[in-house]
Amino acid sequence: MERAVAVPVLYATRPAFLSLTPVCVLIGIGAAVQTRTHVAVADCLLVLMGALLAHISVNLLNEYDDFRSGLDSLTVRTPFSGGSGSLPAHPEAAAATLIWGLLCLSVTAAIGLYFLYEKGVALLPLGLAGLVLVAAYTPLVTRQPLLCLFAPGLGFGPLIVVGTSFALSSHYSWIALTASLAPLFLVSELLLINQFPDIDADRQVGRRHLPIILGRRRSAVLFGVLVVSAFGAIVVGDVAGRLPVLALLGLLPLPLGIYLARQVYVHADDIPRLIPYMGINVAMIHVTLLLVAIGLIFG
Repeated sequence: MERAVAVPVLYATRPAFLSLTPVCVLIGIGAAVQTRTHVAVADCLLVLMGALLAHISVNLLNEYDDFRSGLDSLTVRTPFSGGSGSLPAHPEAAAATLIWGLLCLSVTAAIGLYFLYEKGVALLPLGLAGLVLVAAYTPLVTRQPLLCLFAPGLGFGPLIVVGTSFALSSHYSWIALTASLAPLFLVSELLLINQFPDIDADRQVGRRHLPIILGRRRSAVLFGVLVVSAFGAIVVGDVAGRLPVLALLGLLPLPLGIYLARQVYVHADDIPRLIPYMGINVAMIHVTLLLVAIGLIFG
């Protein structure tokens, strides 16, 4: 692939946002460790590759669809919303972006088939759900408000965390399912707040997410509920005996989460003032999930 096309495609993968995937995979590894499973390093790396390629695929397909639909010409990009801007600047890379998106999805499916063969067919429903979510996210999911709210969290929570744990241990566990709740809620609130700047543009191309339906202020209340739910899930998981005590390390960013919930509500309709808190939110999510992973691995 020529450099003139390769560089825009690389930017279209949104490299700065891919760090969330290894953190969620790490939680799945921790869940497998908690079941006293011998974790093979090669399997961990293969799971990570599959998850990263799935994330890259959904980003590339989203970039292609937003360019093709004209959404890119309507949005005002921020550091956390509006896409990479790669294809509007390099329209000649659109076809390659679509091809690489589908190729990454195909390799993810191939890795899934390997684990189906090695670990058991019980992984099939989870794997199929992941592939459908990647392929359907932009054209279908973004037009269903409740599904749009929770689909990203389902992808990074139950699908990645529980899927990783199964791929390493050959069985499902309550530990993995419980551990997946924190990323479920946190990634859902991440995508929710990242939709705030794009309400008008998204409405024009037929998207129907909750900030469009409810408005920013009421969506900010929901943001706070999701943040509290994430930390609550850690507490409940420990009390129920599904998470080790050390996983309570994930509660350390709780004061920051409460502060963010307040600031997002106050500045919900003031996007320039909201943007710094969107950045803090990204950091808070990464730290929280990393601490949960550490608690699972060493707890």
